[in-house]
Amino acid sequence: MIRVLLAEDQGMMRGALALLLDLEDDMEVVAQVAAGDEIVPAALEQAPDIALLDIELPGRSGLDAAAELRERLPGCAVLILTTFGRPGYLRRAMEAGASGFLVKDRPVEELAGSIRRVLDGERVIDPALAAAALSTGPNPLTQREREALTAAVDGATVADIAGRLHLSQATVRNYLSAAIGKTGTRNRMEAVREARQNGWL
Repeated sequence: MIRVLLAEDQGMMRGALALLLDLEDDMEVVAQVAAGDEIVPAALEQAPDIALLDIELPGRSGLDAAAELRERLPGCAVLILTTFGRPGYLRRAMEAGASGFLVKDRPVEELAGSIRRVLDGERVIDPALAAAALSTGPNPLTQREREALTAAVDGATVADIAGRLHLSQATVRNYLSAAIGKTGTRNRMEAVREARQNGWL
């Protein structure tokens, strides 16, 4: 039997996926979690063959959990299953060691087949997303520029951002200015929107 861990914060979606996967003759959902910081503990306890991870989860992102799973449980394959088909997310998922990346609007039969393919050693990536990732290119933002933009998401002032990141206001302005330039936008809120759309944050 293929042992599956499922990480999805929407209860109805999580329950439906678990039910559908359990109907497969060769699959058993051995763990279900609703938050990103529950993924690694559940995986260490249940030793699944594959973890199906959403990206945007409370507590911790699925991408961060995927990277830790690769280190602590290398025998567990990771398949990212998300609503947000953003090119930057795909790149980050591959860098974190994921073996596959699918968007949730695909048929469930395709999901079961993708799980089997990943466990056979294949990489499974949504074709449209793969093409978009190639045309978009890599994330141009540095770690500090991403942190500054993330801190600016709620409309925080430069002083607020500086306080949160323990930086001077001049340094924060430099990071925000660089991020605006690299995203080709006019202000930091547009830069946040553009970076999110591409999955860079």
